[in-house]
Amino acid sequence: MLDARTREIVKATAPVLKEHGVALTRHFYARMFAHNPELIPVFNQGHQQAGSQQQALAMAVAAYAEHIEDPSVLMPVLTLVANKHASLGIRAEHYPIVGGHLLASIREVLGADAATDELIAAWAAAYGQLADLLVSLESKLYQDAATQAGGWTGWRGFKVQRKVAESDEITSFHLVPADGGRVPSYRPGQYVTVRVLVPALGITQPRQYSLSAAPGGKALRISVKREDAVGGQPAGMVSNTLHEQWQEGAVLDVAPPMGDFYLHEDRSTPVVLISAGVGLTPMVAMLDHLLQSQASGQSSRQVRFVHACRHGGVHAFGEHVRNLTAEYPQLQSAVFYEHPRHEHDRVGQHYHHAGRVNWDVLAATALLPDADYYLCGPQAFMREQLNQLCSRGVDAQRIHLEAFGTGGLAA
Repeated sequence: MLDARTREIVKATAPVLKEHGVALTRHFYARMFAHNPELIPVFNQGHQQAGSQQQALAMAVAAYAEHIEDPSVLMPVLTLVANKHASLGIRAEHYPIVGGHLLASIREVLGADAATDELIAAWAAAYGQLADLLVSLESKLYQDAATQAGGWTGWRGFKVQRKVAESDEITSFHLVPADGGRVPSYRPGQYVTVRVLVPALGITQPRQYSLSAAPGGKALRISVKREDAVGGQPAGMVSNTLHEQWQEGAVLDVAPPMGDFYLHEDRSTPVVLISAGVGLTPMVAMLDHLLQSQASGQSSRQVRFVHACRHGGVHAFGEHVRNLTAEYPQLQSAVFYEHPRHEHDRVGQHYHHAGRVNWDVLAATALLPDADYYLCGPQAFMREQLNQLCSRGVDAQRIHLEAFGTGGLAA
């Protein structure tokens, strides 16, 4: 427990961190990569170039300073971070390295007058407390990953058993253990990290991709959207490498399933799955698992599947969901195409509504009493759906989120 003076000093720096946070974190990453280049492959260099990683760290440091008197308020965020760290193989021994560069960056960016010895000492103690919290959370994740049937920690080779085009942009990779061992279980909605060599960078890069099939199979399936260059954003380095260079028979490095966004199976409430674009990948895993559980008599939950995309050419798993909707009376689906292709996309067959997700249209079928709502998609889409649901009286405790896109879990 930090003493009162330390908490006072750290909390007083929160406004300064908000003002200079991005400059501080940009300096921090540059400093750390210069002194410890072995850590460069651990970090998403696409997010580094876009600046989203620096922004996210700056916000996290400022939030920690604001809540230094009771860091437990940040536990949902810390749990998310711990899962991300464990998926990347970050260990306890990395924390002193990161802490040293963070403290040095505070002094170098703020200057000696502002970054006094007392302030540095306070932040050293505060960082130590944060590191202890995260190391404890991550240790439990590593232990759980390693001790389950088919489990492991670190990287394990998985062979691309099948490569299947799901749409013009999304391709599925069915992965089986190269060592012939078992596939681990996981919670529907979780992700794995894959690590591949990116020729343009000359280094390996990790990326997180949701598992897009229900657990219990003999393979892990990830469904990867090829990210093209658009709007000043560069093309996705890893997604394009996977699409273009990784064929059936190739072996990928894969970390164990992680993630704190997953289906709550301890409930009998209805489930509403809402996604946009490639955000449907964890939703398909949840949907398949729910219906498999119902087929085996383990569950009888009502399910609504709401999906939005640009048009039929980029609509993945459309036929799969249509088939499930026809087979299971407890499932209803609603698909929105923002720009239907009039020569290819048929309303009532491929999609139900033109335009964006419209809750005036969905209110009668998808606003269910006591339902749990799972949202996944680009950040702007997520904000809109969250606002729409809350404005219609949905309890925020029943809304579960996973944001995809820059700074999110897909690249």
